[in-house]
Amino acid sequence: MAVNDMLEVAVKAADAKRAEDIEAIDIHEVSLVADAFLILDAPTTRQVVAIVDEIEDKMAEAGYLLVKHEGRHEGEWVLMNFGDLIVHVFKKETRGFYNLEKLWGSTGTEINLDQWLVTEEI
Repeated sequence: MAVNDMLEVAVKAADAKRAEDIEAIDIHEVSLVADAFLILDAPTTRQVVAIVDEIEDKMAEAGYLLVKHEGRHEGEWVLMNFGDLIVHVFKKETRGFYNLEKLWGSTGTEINLDQWLVTEEI
């Protein structure tokens, strides 16, 4: 599944910039828009933009074209369309308001991302 390769690049990029609560939903059976959503957040607008920049850079390095993006200037909710993968980078409060996981989680399937996330030792 090609979307898994895309997810790996995007998840590692987001994690490297300290994105929080990173989740992915497989929507290929319920949507014609994309195969998967990647949803994550950050506490500040500045960090949202830094995460978006890192994802865009790493995806481009891996050969994945950013088809379209919206919301970068506001930094509250940035949508990045990579074709089969749509990445949603939220400011924490905005994510709670829109709650995409609840909207899509009942029809899609959660994708396990543990193999791509770095766990911090305390």
